[in-house]
Amino acid sequence: MTETAQTVFEEHQIRKSRKQKTAFIDYVQATAASLGYDSHTEKGYLGARNVVVGDPDTAKVVYTAHYDTCAIMPFPNFITPKCIWLFLLYQIAVGILMVAIPSVLVTGIFFGLAACGIEADALLLHDLWLILILAVCWFIMAGPANKHTANDNTSGVTTLLDIMTALPEELHGEVAFVFFDLEEMGLFGSAGFASKHKKVTKNTLVVNFDCVSDGNTILFVLRKGAVPYAETIRTAFPSTESFTVEVASKGAIYPSDQANFARGVGVAALKKTKGGLLYMDRIHTKRDTVYMEENIAYLTEGAVCLAESLREK
Repeated sequence: MTETAQTVFEEHQIRKSRKQKTAFIDYVQATAASLGYDSHTEKGYLGARNVVVGDPDTAKVVYTAHYDTCAIMPFPNFITPKCIWLFLLYQIAVGILMVAIPSVLVTGIFFGLAACGIEADALLLHDLWLILILAVCWFIMAGPANKHTANDNTSGVTTLLDIMTALPEELHGEVAFVFFDLEEMGLFGSAGFASKHKKVTKNTLVVNFDCVSDGNTILFVLRKGAVPYAETIRTAFPSTESFTVEVASKGAIYPSDQANFARGVGVAALKKTKGGLLYMDRIHTKRDTVYMEENIAYLTEGAVCLAESLREK
């Protein structure tokens, strides 16, 4: 494990409260300065604070990752990027569960009151039902922090720090890095950044690392504007004995910050069933403890190669 990764795990693995985020921001900016980069913090929607290293408006590629920590959940966020119907079915099931739990509670209260001979106030029970649904939503979005964030998304931020460290000085002007806030709340950090940097939003290759340390199939999901870069990405990130690389320009979905950029590329590490289904599990739960160091090293090397390739064009 690199020195920066070890520091993040030991001192900044939880990045949810304002104090925790401020400490992490200070660490990123101090690291950037020690490596010869300029950096600053930009405010975004809903109080988001994005850490920008380098100049994204002149860079040929922008490497990104979200640094905010999700709330702890009793069940994982299960993602199947190349089996969209299963991904959507799981999300629908979670949505139904969010409604079902308050419904069961309110129904229990209704019958409990009836058993006691007390006439229930329908309007009051309806309001209670809505309050409980909002409480469930709050818990999912802003509840207690997950203390285990190895894959989501400590892996992404350590990848950015390692790329910053490995990048030759002559490439510093070709690359920028952005650590996004509030991805877990709904991509608000990247949305705010996109609104301020129109050139980046429309014309710059944005490679977003999100959950890259649990699985040996590395998937690159390309938005339409990034399709012309497909072969360049394959060359920079070739399949090896240890890793299978897939570059998908259609028929795949990955819900993360690259969605806010025309030339966005989402990068994730996935596991594969015997039947060939790519999937991600464990994230958003206490089981998110898998950190495959070889993944980070591989992606760091590929990111440097990609930057070199883009410089030559």
